[in-house]
Amino acid sequence: MSHTTLPKLPLRLRLPAAFALDRRAVLGLTVLLVLATGYAVQHFWLGRPHPVPVPTIAMAEAIPDRPAEGAPAPQPTDPSLVIDIAGKVQHPGLRTLPAGSRVADALSAAGGPLPGADTSFLNLARPLTDGEQILVDTGPLPGAAAPAGPAGPVSLNRAGADQLDSLPGVGPALAQRILQYRLTHGPFQSVDQLRHVPGIGPRKYEDLKPLLTL
Repeated sequence: MSHTTLPKLPLRLRLPAAFALDRRAVLGLTVLLVLATGYAVQHFWLGRPHPVPVPTIAMAEAIPDRPAEGAPAPQPTDPSLVIDIAGKVQHPGLRTLPAGSRVADALSAAGGPLPGADTSFLNLARPLTDGEQILVDTGPLPGAAAPAGPAGPVSLNRAGADQLDSLPGVGPALAQRILQYRLTHGPFQSVDQLRHVPGIGPRKYEDLKPLLTL
C-alpha cells in the first residue's frame, strides 16, 4: 500500500501563522501580568500601616495639672526670720517675722519703743537677717549696774567676735557686722570708720569711741 505524502506549505505561508501564535501568547502573558500587578497593588494598599489616633482621655491624664489661665501662679514660701528684740521696747523677746522684714517691722512686732527711748542709732529701713539681735537704747536701766566693759581699749583690727561682743551695747549680731565690714573693706584706717557699719548710730558711736583703738 502506498502512502500519500502531503505537500509542504511554502515558508512564506508558514511564518504568518507562527507569528499569529506568538502574538496570542504575548497577549495572554500581558493580561496575566496586568492581573498580577493589580493584585500586588491592591495587597500593598490594604496592608499599608494606618496611623492610630491617641485617645484624648489618655493625653489628658498624662499632662500635669496646670493653673487656669489668668490665675496667679503659686509663689514659693519664703522662710521666716527669728529676731531677738531687746532693750527699751514694750515687749522684748523673740519675734518671728516674714522674710524681707526690716528693723521698723521688728520694732512694731515688739509693741514699739518705750517713751523716751532713743532709736536714732537704728537704721529702721535696714533688712533683717535670721537670728539677728536688735538692741533698742540699751543704756543702763534705773537701779541697774552698768555692765562691766573690757579692761582696756579694744583694737578694731585685731579683736575677735568675743572681744567686740564685750563692748557695751554691742551684741553678737553687731560684732559680726563689724567683722564682716573689716573683711570686706580691709583694716580700719580710723575709728571714725566704725560709723559706716550698719547698726552703729551717732549715739552708739560716741559711747564706743573711747573704748576703741586701731
